[in-house]
Amino acid sequence: MDELLGGQASLILLVVGILLLFWLLSRLIRIVPETERLVVLSLGRYAGTRGPGVVIVIPAIEQARKVDVRERFLDIPSQTAITKDNAPIAIDFLVYYRVVEPKLAALTVENVVSATVNIATTTLRAVIGDISLDDVLAKRDQINDTLRIKLDEVTERWGMKITTVEIREIQPPRDVQDAMNRQMTAERERRATVTRASGEREAAIAVAEGEKQAAILRSEGVKLSAVLEADGEREAQYLRAQGFAMALKAISTQAKDVDTNTLALQYLDALRVVGSSPSTKFILPMELTSLAQQLIGTMTNNNNNNQTPRENTPSGD
Repeated sequence: MDELLGGQASLILLVVGILLLFWLLSRLIRIVPETERLVVLSLGRYAGTRGPGVVIVIPAIEQARKVDVRERFLDIPSQTAITKDNAPIAIDFLVYYRVVEPKLAALTVENVVSATVNIATTTLRAVIGDISLDDVLAKRDQINDTLRIKLDEVTERWGMKITTVEIREIQPPRDVQDAMNRQMTAERERRATVTRASGEREAAIAVAEGEKQAAILRSEGVKLSAVLEADGEREAQYLRAQGFAMALKAISTQAKDVDTNTLALQYLDALRVVGSSPSTKFILPMELTSLAQQLIGTMTNNNNNNQTPRENTPSGD
């Protein structure tokens, strides 16, 4: 019986020893992932930053604090801030940060995340207090940059780097929202009026341009018609002149073969026609005297020609 009890006690001691060994090894040997670092204190003093990989920490002598070095974000709840023109607005935003100095993050501040949240809210109120409501609503990117710079200046001593600040939502007071809605409606109506006026002006310009082009085309058509008519008249006059010249030339050619007796007969025929008319007034050509002289001369010549053969004919005796 005593031997049985002694064996059980030895087994219990062996199991306890094995468990204690595993505990000591787990406390002695740490597996640190790539995303974390261990800030080690030896007897209360800073002994270095270790990791990633296998890290040995001596139990009861060294203490280790884990620090996450990944980029993380803080969701800052909605904060009420007063603008420069005394308008209360509610703003919530995100702060992206990354621990760049694990030693400072573990040793210089008790809780770096809580401290960052608190400093972010106070910095937000300070920044918004220097900006008017219109600028807060219109210059969101500028406010983000200002918050990031100011937060980074404060958290740098904690070993943190503020990478980005993004404002998610800005809620002005209800009366301000109503005024903004009315202003937006008025602005839209103004733009619609301007657009309509611009369209009417462009339409009037287009109509005027069309009328101008039509007038120009009509004027050019009238001009072209007048030019064509003048060209036609000129061509007709030229053809008439050519015909008249050809007629005169033909008359002149035929007149060369007409003797004085023929002309005299033509004059006499013309006088006969004038004399047979019922008119009481007669128009006598100026050449009537010369015509009569030519006619008398012609008749005398004819008589002389007829008498000359008789004188030359011998008598019957």
